[in-house]
Amino acid sequence: MKESILVIGSNGQIGTELVTELRRQYGESNVIATDIKEAHPLLLGTGPFYQVDVLDTHAVADIVRKNNVKQIYLLAALLSATCEQKVKSAWRLNMDGLLGILDIAREEGVKLFWPSSIAVFGPTTPRVNTPQFTITEPNTVYGISKLAGERWCEYYHQKFGVDVRSLRYPGLIGWKSEPGGGTTDYAVHIFHEAIRSHKYVSFLSADTLLPMMYMPDALRATIGIMDVDAERVKIRSSYNVAAMSFTPREIAAEISKHIPDFSISYHPDSRQQIADSWPQSFDDSSARTDWGWKHEFDLVKMTDDMLLHLHQPIAG
Repeated sequence: MKESILVIGSNGQIGTELVTELRRQYGESNVIATDIKEAHPLLLGTGPFYQVDVLDTHAVADIVRKNNVKQIYLLAALLSATCEQKVKSAWRLNMDGLLGILDIAREEGVKLFWPSSIAVFGPTTPRVNTPQFTITEPNTVYGISKLAGERWCEYYHQKFGVDVRSLRYPGLIGWKSEPGGGTTDYAVHIFHEAIRSHKYVSFLSADTLLPMMYMPDALRATIGIMDVDAERVKIRSSYNVAAMSFTPREIAAEISKHIPDFSISYHPDSRQQIADSWPQSFDDSSARTDWGWKHEFDLVKMTDDMLLHLHQPIAG
């Protein structure tokens, strides 16, 4: 029986693009997508899909067994800003969802990817060139759940031998889907608004510096860490991965080179406090040394590519 890959939470910003890329590399029928909602329009008709709740571990385990799943990408979660509004449901989804899938991975011998985040860090963490191993005292619901998740991933690897792999994502930017409730989502929304109205109101202050990554790099990092031999994965909590850091002022200036009448104004809201507790830049030398991580996109190259793709459907 052929082996399959399962992506849980396939409708999100990462999930839609990850499923598309995995199906391109491994074949449409070999990559199973699931989400609690109906399939995302970008995934319709491109391969197998099941509508299932990640918290229904019996249903997920049934999919794993019936389809000979050997890799799981667990992406189902509530993001930073949304978590602050839905504290208990966020904890249940982010934590119980992970523990249930870790148990399935243990029982079925499945390799598991689970994403962590810059949110594991907090106001006491060194913010510039944040080390791989440093103070982790998050003060957000999302960050607390991600830090706990990192510890559970390492525990399941050490105690039960689960082949679990993880990345601490910075802010992720892509053109295929709308923002999903994260603090760094301004860096996606700003492109859409620049094209629609030539103006943007930022919910972060002008000089809020945060680490970011363009989606093609994020996909390469995610699939890359899953594809390397297990002995090269030396950190089983989560790896720092980085590409670039910029502020709302800097990305607006880059967009203005393409859209000269673009303007930005600043009205920071509750997400500013979250952003102020996060790193400004990452030290990801462990990922680069251990399994060969290397980014390709900087701010200039990313802006060129984002505007190229976003203009196409609107012009059409």
